[in-house]
Amino acid sequence: MVLISLNSGCGCCSVGWKSSSFLVPLRINSSTPNGIRVGSFNRFNKLRVVTPSASASSPELLLVKAAKGLPVSRPPAWMMRQAGRYMAVYRKLAEKHPSFRERSETTDLIVEISLQPWEAFRPDGVIIFSDILTPLPAFGVPFDIEEVRGPVIQTPIRSEEGLKALHPINLDQLNFVGDSLKILKQEVNGKAAILGFVGAPWTIATYIVEGGTTRTYTNIKSMCHTAPHVLRSLLSHLTEAIAAYVVYQVKSGADCVQIFDSWGGQLPPNMWELWSKPYINEYFQIVSIVKRECPEIPLVLYINGNGGLLEKMKGTGVDVIGLDWTVDMADGRRRLGDDISIQGNVDPAYLFSPLPALTDEIHRVVKCAGPRGHILNLGHGVLVGTPEEAVARFFDVARSFNFDSVEDKSKVAV
Repeated sequence: MVLISLNSGCGCCSVGWKSSSFLVPLRINSSTPNGIRVGSFNRFNKLRVVTPSASASSPELLLVKAAKGLPVSRPPAWMMRQAGRYMAVYRKLAEKHPSFRERSETTDLIVEISLQPWEAFRPDGVIIFSDILTPLPAFGVPFDIEEVRGPVIQTPIRSEEGLKALHPINLDQLNFVGDSLKILKQEVNGKAAILGFVGAPWTIATYIVEGGTTRTYTNIKSMCHTAPHVLRSLLSHLTEAIAAYVVYQVKSGADCVQIFDSWGGQLPPNMWELWSKPYINEYFQIVSIVKRECPEIPLVLYINGNGGLLEKMKGTGVDVIGLDWTVDMADGRRRLGDDISIQGNVDPAYLFSPLPALTDEIHRVVKCAGPRGHILNLGHGVLVGTPEEAVARFFDVARSFNFDSVEDKSKVAV
């Protein structure tokens, strides 16, 4: 499961790590029916007036330029699971707020957590701290997150009767997401891209059908054959809801949105093409809707275990394909070509290696990706226990490249 959050083009960023523990937001709280607090985020005792953000991205943002395949001076960098348990400041906050849903559904906490890696490392993308399951209650699927089991859906949908619980997405129930993106946009102030994210229909459906996490995916895979009409109806409903949610994030300030089909790699390639791709595809669903409503916003597609799916992923019409660390970057670039951007794909375990070895691997990945159309990232999320100095080195190395120099152009030639 992606418990991320899912987070600058500024070349004068300070090098190294600095603590973000000085952030002490004021919280003006109100209660929602489910007991989760909603607050307004006011840094440094200043009252903020949040105004809607424009739907179009600034062309100057380094990450957005790379996503669109435009020339950049260096590879922009961010990390999946960028905010989270590897950071001491996050763990300290989590002790005060032990409920993940409180942390991910309370505006001031979302903003504070999302900004923790920004304050510490100055990545080129600041991703909202959230979860791919966050929108489920807004279209009729309540869920809980238990300490040991993780996400739990008490009433899985496996029949036509279960489909009756679904309704169009109520974006008013997700105001904490929209408000957080607007505040993040103001806080980062054009120095990095604001990133939103969603789960792909197939991946969200696995949780809804299985009732939570699973190692086997037997219920949903069997539905492909025993109740295909039910599964198609569920996926179609999820597609409409997720597309609306992407557009909502963009209109709230997201400059780029990543689609996580985290469990798409659990399908054989022919089955992924039947049961996942059509609901993402530009000719049918999410990509088509988003490109019509927000034509300037780049979309990233990431699948864990995507080595057998790269060419099929390209056919969805997204702007960027995220590579996991099991795909060689040079092979991924060769298979996908130069007409689409790529993201990744340093093995997260490299951040536990000696810093010179990490530096060498980053240089290798950037060289294989080439100087255009590459967003530097890990091939999966940051692992728990990752040393913060390794994360700092990752971003320092990204900032050290200069594609404008003859020397660096030769270093990153494919």
